[in-house]
Amino acid sequence: MSHKYIQTNEKFSKKIPRHIAIIMDGNGRWAKKRGETRAFGHKAGFKAVKKTVKLAIQNKIEVLTLYTFSSENWKRPKLEVVSLLKLFLFALKNEVKNLNKYNICLKVIGNLTAFNKELQSYIYNAEKITLNNSGLILNIAANYGGKWDILEGVKKVVNAVQNGYLDINQIKETIFSQYLCTNGLLPVDLVIRTGGEKRISNFLLWQIAYSELYFTDVLWPDFNEFIFQDAINYFSTRERRFGKIIKD
Repeated sequence: MSHKYIQTNEKFSKKIPRHIAIIMDGNGRWAKKRGETRAFGHKAGFKAVKKTVKLAIQNKIEVLTLYTFSSENWKRPKLEVVSLLKLFLFALKNEVKNLNKYNICLKVIGNLTAFNKELQSYIYNAEKITLNNSGLILNIAANYGGKWDILEGVKKVVNAVQNGYLDINQIKETIFSQYLCTNGLLPVDLVIRTGGEKRISNFLLWQIAYSELYFTDVLWPDFNEFIFQDAINYFSTRERRFGKIIKD
């Protein structure tokens, strides 16, 4: 069941998450209910992405991270993987103008070397074109896995130590975070997962250690402004202590 926090008073409107990360789950089940293919569901999910980006801008969210393709998604049926990658390529080809129109800076995190050269080229080109945009940072996690991210960070740290760029005694959480894909981004304040499942699914494992978690049964293509606002209102009710005790 989803949370229901529909407060609209001033107390809650002031407390807005700066960085929202979303696990967009439910495209396949949404399509199945309608007797359609999973590819049809992913196309509907893409429309929900466009809507959510606009909602993030309207709510003055600074960073929006979307889990679009996990490192485990390669295990899905080949036709579904192909349709997902084609949809990603279509978005990169056709949405860059809109990204610039709305002053959005695009970043893509994950093991991009697994993608074909054409897709990699469009990713890097879209990032380059939107690099200087100063509005919403749209962070796309593609072929991304939290365990992979941490392991890659460990490799980079080991290499830095071996080459004398880093003293092993200097390594702290803040230092290690600089070797992860999300280096330079704000901490994740709120994680939203649609589709009814209540798990993290290998998403930003290091980065969401103290994030607030919001789960909703709504399937991703049906995600809308009411659910988005409910998630923000839920965040507004949370007392974020980060392990500390807050005195009255």
